This record gives sequence, C-alpha cells and structure tokens, in this order.
Amino acid sequence: MRAYSVRERVIREPAVAGTFYPAEPARLRAMVRAFLDEATVPALGYVRAVIAPHAGYIYSGPVAGYAFKVWETLPPRPRTIYLMGPAHHVFVSGIAVGKFSAFATPLGTVPVAEEIVDALLEHDGVFVQANEAHIPEHSLEVELPFLQEVFSNQMRIVPMLFGHVDPLLAVPPLVDLLQSDPNALIVVSTDLSHYHDYWTARRLDTALLDAIVRGDMEAARQGEACGLLPTLCLMGIASRLGWTPHLLDYRNSGDTAGDKVRVVGYAAIAYAA
Repeated sequence: MRAYSVRERVIREPAVAGTFYPAEPARLRAMVRAFLDEATVPALGYVRAVIAPHAGYIYSGPVAGYAFKVWETLPPRPRTIYLMGPAHHVFVSGIAVGKFSAFATPLGTVPVAEEIVDALLEHDGVFVQANEAHIPEHSLEVELPFLQEVFSNQMRIVPMLFGHVDPLLAVPPLVDLLQSDPNALIVVSTDLSHYHDYWTARRLDTALLDAIVRGDMEAARQGEACGLLPTLCLMGIASRLGWTPHLLDYRNSGDTAGDKVRVVGYAAIAYAA
C-alpha cells in the first residue's frame, strides 16, 4: 500500500525512493543541491512553467537541475504548482487528479491544493479521480525533491497524470486558474525518445525540441516523449497566455551515466511570461 490515512488525511507515500533517487534525506538533499549548483541559466524574467525529465537522478538529474534553477531567484511567497506528467503504470481515461492531502518524499510532505483538485474534478470527461494511478507512478514524484529544495515549505501541488485524453481539453480550465493566481507555476514531467542509439535519439529529440520552441503543435505531435500529452497541454496554455519557451539544456543518458547503444533523451525548457 502506497497511501495511508492519518486523521482523515490521505498521504501518498514515495514509490521510488531508494531506486530513482536516494532514500536518505541528507544524501538526497546533497544530490539535488549539487545538480542545481552545477546548472547555469540565463536571465529570462518571470518563468511560469518548466519542462523537466523524470528518470533516475544519475541519468536525468543534471538536466533537471537546469529546469528548476530558473526558480531559485523568485521572491519567497506561497506557490501553487500544477504538476503534470504521464501515467506509466495504470490506464486512465482522462487526466487523473490526485485526491490526496499531501505527497511524501524523504524530505517531508508537500500539501495538495485540495480545493483546486475539487474544482478540476467538476470538469467531467476531462479530469477524473484515480488515486490508483498515482500510487505507483514516478513521473511526478521525482520532481518533488527539486521543488522542495527550491521552494522549501512555501508550496502546494496539483498532481495530474495524463492518460487517454485530448490534452487541449484541459487548457481552458487551467488557463482560468493560472490567470487568477499570478504566483502559480507549472511543471511538465517528461523524458524524450527511448532506447534508440545515441545519434538517432539526438536527431529525433532535436526535431521535437525545435517544434516545442517554435510553438508548432502539429510538428510536436509527431515527436517521441512519454509526457507528450502534458507537453502539448502546456504548449496550448503558453499560446493562450503569451509565454515564450527557451531550451536550457538537452542531453541523453549516453551523455550522463549510460552507454550510447540504447539511450533516453532529457531536456529542460523554461516558459517565460
């Protein structure tokens, strides 16, 4: 069981601590801190959204550091973070919104914005309650230690896993929520192409990243990424709100900690308002 109740609070426990990232708090914090310190990012103004990878930290952590580095200079204030990723393990018809009180990591618990979850669930046919999809899922969990290091305890999350759904159906309600809260941010969790050789992966990933940076949704639809649907949703939101994407880093596992025969691609992209 990966969720437990304390005084009617339902806590989603970590599923991949000790495998995708260290389970020991001190080791985890030091690793995340090192990834952030190693990243160098340009001044982009107010970044409202990032795309970050979600593999094991030895593979994708250096790239994730670039995505979250852009928020280290934000003024300290409470933030609601819309956390969007793919459902890898459980089939979902729609977008599974996590009906939890908090998500736990070795660094502590991150509260869920429960009133926003309830508001999204009013959009029948798009957002659905499916906690069972969240319980084994790593795509959102691995982003949390980075967010905890950057924002400390001044944040809460809206956890969303995209299943079988038209991602653009989620754009209008999310745009309304984002416009009503200028402190709200988005994290899209995705890796890029999977298990090609090094140079094939670079070719495929470069084509997708070029499409994302151009805002070309039709070309992006042809790309390989496990989180393509939340990426398309973010592209739709950015188009509506006038956010501009900037590629911060691209590497694959052949560059970080793996061989070059079968690689997975990773990118960090920031959307500036």
